[in-house]
Amino acid sequence: MKSETLAALQEARTKRRAVVLATRLSDAAETLVYPDRAEGELASDAALVSAARRAMGIGRSETVDIGDQKIFLNVYVPPARLIIVGAVHIAQSLAPMASLLDFDVTVIDPRRAFATDDRFPGVKVMQEWADEAFEKIGLDASTAVVTLTHDPKLDDPALEAALKSDVFYIGALGSKRTHAKRKERLAEAGITDEQFARIHGPVGLNIGAKSPAEIAVSILGQIIEVRARRLEALAAPKVAAA
Repeated sequence: MKSETLAALQEARTKRRAVVLATRLSDAAETLVYPDRAEGELASDAALVSAARRAMGIGRSETVDIGDQKIFLNVYVPPARLIIVGAVHIAQSLAPMASLLDFDVTVIDPRRAFATDDRFPGVKVMQEWADEAFEKIGLDASTAVVTLTHDPKLDDPALEAALKSDVFYIGALGSKRTHAKRKERLAEAGITDEQFARIHGPVGLNIGAKSPAEIAVSILGQIIEVRARRLEALAAPKVAAA
């Protein structure tokens, strides 16, 4: 691997950017394929770039045949991340559960009495408003966002920002009635029906959850389900229209 390639991969990891290193096995020619561009000796090969982006979406490295060439696609994607808005009791159960499943967990809440390292050991805690925190840490397609505060002042800005990003999951705690009122508020803020439909609300799988820990299980189960379906869809072969 060339030194400049290694440096680019390290930069992508630091910035949580997905990238695929495509290497032609016959001569080790290299190309870096990002979601929005490709750089390197094979960057002009549209079929290669398309195959690399498909592998990126699936999150799986593989060797593919492009014409008469064998290309190894080495996929580097940021680890799955869960951002929890609201340092509440459900979050205290959800954060460690998600960590056990190798999610990179961040808890965000401007209320300093709630958002403490003592209450959330082993995860990143940010004592900030969610929309401001999102600007600092960035949102990407490997991120899930869940709002748990029941307070529109805290939840709504987070949901607005998440809906304008490509996060793979958005969930919001609250009853059907609460969710309907939420829709009205976000519509006034310019969120369309199509955008709002991305929110899972009431959040979580319908398993009859009652306690904070049970609700956390239902939320995490739904996140896993959504991610799995997304990966299945990306992995499915594309059928050309007749």
